[in-house]
Amino acid sequence: MPNKMPAWRKALLYVVLILICAVTLLPLVWMLSASLKLDKDVFRIPIEWIPSDPAWSNYQRIWDQVPMLRFTFNTFKVTIITTVIQVFTCSFAAYGFAKCRFRGRNLLFLIYVATIAVPWQVYMLPQYTMMNNVFHMVDTHAVLILLHSFDAFGVFLLRQFCMGIPDELLEAARIDGLSEYGIYRRIVLPQMGPSIATLVIFTFVSNWNDFMGPMIYLNSTELKTVQLGIRMFMGQYSTEYGLIMAASVVSLIPVIIVFLIFQKQFVQGIATSGLKG
Repeated sequence: MPNKMPAWRKALLYVVLILICAVTLLPLVWMLSASLKLDKDVFRIPIEWIPSDPAWSNYQRIWDQVPMLRFTFNTFKVTIITTVIQVFTCSFAAYGFAKCRFRGRNLLFLIYVATIAVPWQVYMLPQYTMMNNVFHMVDTHAVLILLHSFDAFGVFLLRQFCMGIPDELLEAARIDGLSEYGIYRRIVLPQMGPSIATLVIFTFVSNWNDFMGPMIYLNSTELKTVQLGIRMFMGQYSTEYGLIMAASVVSLIPVIIVFLIFQKQFVQGIATSGLKG
């Protein structure tokens, strides 16, 4: 029989896990508390974790003071379209790198994945110049969608899953007359469910919380996203911290909902992909 963990060690493990969870959740709890305070009370010491007079009006003012509803719609639009396109491009490329034999496949995959190590700041200016002078896509949502529609990490994640699909199954499908696209659509894609759910969460969170991209490429107020909308509560001479915290809490809701929807598949995807140890 396997050795049972001593009671003191189990208790110590629980204490450590509780402390880690507390440290992780503390900033979120403070943000939620600050969202119900006036600006003058946000940084008051000692911290009043449960406001005695909650400023619920903060959650109404964020919609009245800036066009937050429009910003939310813009963010949903860019995020959902980008996520759908990226799932298709990454899964298709992952299948090609994992199961299609062609000369230079491994070298091409290595070069593509190596781009993960290149910081975005390195090619930020050349990328902006190309999008502005060549494609004339600056100040449009199309530029954000295009730049985030291809992701080397997503290809790497899904390729690791594809490597576990038996080659015999695909060979049998080819003998039966299925094309490569038919194999991808009817056999490979349905089995990618957990890994695709993992990619959906990563892509949705990344695009929803993106600040630098919209700040660089979007100039018109009607095109701005939620993150730029939150930035609008910071003026030249004053900052409305209560409204910033309230808007931040609201912006977290879609991310939490997406994670809860795909939570089970996310855990399975981590266990069956290249992210496991």
